Amino acid sequence: MTSREQSHAAQQAPSVTQAPSVTQAPSVTQAPAGRQAPTVRQVQVTFDCAAPERLARFWCEVLGYEVPPPPEGFASWDAYNLAQPADERDSSFACQDPSGVGPRLYFQRVPEGKAVKNRVHLDVRIATGLVGEERLAALEAECARLLPLGAVRDRLLYDGYDACINMRDIEGNEFCLD
Repeated sequence: MTSREQSHAAQQAPSVTQAPSVTQAPSVTQAPAGRQAPTVRQVQVTFDCAAPERLARFWCEVLGYEVPPPPEGFASWDAYNLAQPADERDSSFACQDPSGVGPRLYFQRVPEGKAVKNRVHLDVRIATGLVGEERLAALEAECARLLPLGAVRDRLLYDGYDACINMRDIEGNEFCLD
């Protein structure tokens, strides 16, 4: 196991106050040709990035997520970070939905920067069920809240009925207000 994988595993180690790990044993359902296939119960969204904690805290603000408690035996994430080898410090961070419904977000430092458009992106669903001017107003209000956090507005798509706003986070990752 590489040091990055060990760090990733250490942050996923459950404690009494942490949400269940995404590595729980899957249940089994019937698969084609009589084979048993696992049923996924949880997913984690992982971001490759330059500054894991900074990006995680941005997404906490966007989604209303929280930083989980530090691993058992550490009073803070700073204490945990200082206990790591120098080359592993600040290499990863995570945030989670306080209700336990949404996916855990995991951020890992990588040496290369973002070079091309994302193939997958998050849609932040803040105007579900709204249409027309009411939908547009809700999207614009959320956009105005996120801009001071460092988000960047790319463009508005609006046809008089449906709308979304394409944006980028503080490291340039695309997402949509939907």
